[in-house]
Amino acid sequence: MRDHTKLRAFELADEVALLTYKVTANFPREEQFGLTSQMRRAAVSVPSNIVEGCGRDSTADYVRFLDIAFGSLRELEYQVSLATRLGFASGESELPNKLIETSKVLGALIRSLRKPKA
Repeated sequence: MRDHTKLRAFELADEVALLTYKVTANFPREEQFGLTSQMRRAAVSVPSNIVEGCGRDSTADYVRFLDIAFGSLRELEYQVSLATRLGFASGESELPNKLIETSKVLGALIRSLRKPKA
């Protein structure tokens, strides 16, 4: 078992989830069951899948859950872009930069685990 609290990818993903909730708090009421819900689910999926992967015994399972987390992160990147273009989210939010940083760190973690051991 791995300790997710020691992973920088988890720390960043957790920050992304918190920021997403803050950003979506002011979305239009009619988006409550639309974009707001979609973004929040994707945001929570990222750290949740990292945690679940850490609980798996095999590296293959671990990487599979990290891949799912990465997919949710990319989904959220699009949704943030859409929300910004629709005028729901401020372009000054730190969320887009946090998404980029998280994507880089999580991607590097996945690549390091896939690297053949010498």
